[in-house]
Amino acid sequence: MLTTSVLAYLPSPDRGVWHLGPIPLRAYALCIIAGIVVAIWWGEKRFVARGGPAGTVVDVAVWAVPFGLVGGRLYHLATDWRTYFGPGGDPVAALKIWEGGLGIWGAIALGAVGAWIGCRRRRIPLPFFADAVAPGIIVAQAIGRLGNYFNQELYGGPTTLPWGLEIYERVDPATGASDPLGGVAIDTANPIAIVHPTFLYELLWNLLVAAVIVWADRRFRLGRGRVFALYVAGYTLGRFFIEIMRTDPATRVFGDIRINVVVSVVVFALAIVYFVLRRGPRETIPDEAFALAGVERPGAAAERTGAPADETAGETAATDRSP
Repeated sequence: MLTTSVLAYLPSPDRGVWHLGPIPLRAYALCIIAGIVVAIWWGEKRFVARGGPAGTVVDVAVWAVPFGLVGGRLYHLATDWRTYFGPGGDPVAALKIWEGGLGIWGAIALGAVGAWIGCRRRRIPLPFFADAVAPGIIVAQAIGRLGNYFNQELYGGPTTLPWGLEIYERVDPATGASDPLGGVAIDTANPIAIVHPTFLYELLWNLLVAAVIVWADRRFRLGRGRVFALYVAGYTLGRFFIEIMRTDPATRVFGDIRINVVVSVVVFALAIVYFVLRRGPRETIPDEAFALAGVERPGAAAERTGAPADETAGETAATDRSP
């Protein structure tokens, strides 16, 4: 066992799964669900504040979320296929999404397809929707990283820093066999390793990026998908450095470079190009979108009656009060 003179490091949870009778409650899955709820809730508030019809984000999420989950899993399988389909791999484990393994770029790519379908059905410009939900998405990613904490996964190399993370040996209580994901720690007083909590670094970075893009959106009234591009650029900037620190198995390209390091560089460059070249005022929502949502555009009643419009009715569309 590992011994150290440091008084305390960050402890890992002793387990990542609890059982309610025969039903397993997995921390990873709960974190993903919590992140989705937060993203939808905050995205709806921002969408309405930017002048969109209420209820739209939930309707679009019905398409975007399932597409995103499938895309995230497919990306993970494509970039870590040896774990499942290589020598000694377990193809059945490819279906066990609750044990972890979602690639953000697959989730974004296929989730965007689902969002496009939902937006098209509701007559909403996709860039308008993307700008509204961008901060919520990266906060959802931060919440999802807590699932990695409970799973004792996606960490870096050994460290003696005071925020190093203790890693425990986990076993199946019934058999005593090693079970890192579903087992219980047998000796939390003697961790088997002290490592960089890279998932925590990413969590904190994601929250910082969320704050920056909200500030930039308010300060510069960004539109046309530029908020989303700023989110992508900010996330990939941090992911590049954090990915280099990680020690978990990963597909290597160009010699010995982790594939997500390369993906981060490419996607960062594309996001910056889009952000710089894409110009113009924010999109306007067509009347048809409000009709489909069953709500009126702010100020529409006053226009019909000829009465003076409530000065605050369209204020959120004229001045940025997005939360």
